[in-house]
Amino acid sequence: MGMILTSQFRKNMYVMFHEEPHSIVDITFVSPGKGAAFYRTKLKNLYSGRVVEYTYKSGEKVEEVLVETQEAEYSYFDGTNYVFIEPRTFEQYTVSSEVMGDDKVYLKEGLLYRIKFYEEISVGVTLPKSIVCTVVEAENSIKGDTATTAMKPAILDTGDKVLVPLFVKVGDEISVSTETGEYLSRK
Repeated sequence: MGMILTSQFRKNMYVMFHEEPHSIVDITFVSPGKGAAFYRTKLKNLYSGRVVEYTYKSGEKVEEVLVETQEAEYSYFDGTNYVFIEPRTFEQYTVSSEVMGDDKVYLKEGLLYRIKFYEEISVGVTLPKSIVCTVVEAENSIKGDTATTAMKPAILDTGDKVLVPLFVKVGDEISVSTETGEYLSRK
């Protein structure tokens, strides 16, 4: 494990904080008019899942945690864990619902995801930039409403709720950003 400067911090990077591994959930660079610049971070403990806020001085060195990554397809939810299968070796990986969190609405069977491991324990899942979902519930639009930028709520086959343009109807396949949770396009 190497040392990195605070200027190299990125979201979803892993660092040691108080002798325990944490992932960087959020980071803000602050350069006040007077005084030294600093980085305000939110760090999530890989063991407990607890999120803490901590401020690092600009130029400070921090130990980076190396995390192993495995690519696998989402298979099913067993009640407590999400199960992924490596398509070539059929090796199974489990990710707890605490680790998966709200990102569970972006899981679709057969899609490839990158599962992150620290000391053989799953600590995170990297989602694709966008996924294609089917609209299962949406209000009907009125003829002529297609020219505006108005939006309506829709429920997708993953259970996610998204605002979509008025022309989208039940059965349409749409692309959704996994980073923002917003509608991208109709397929």
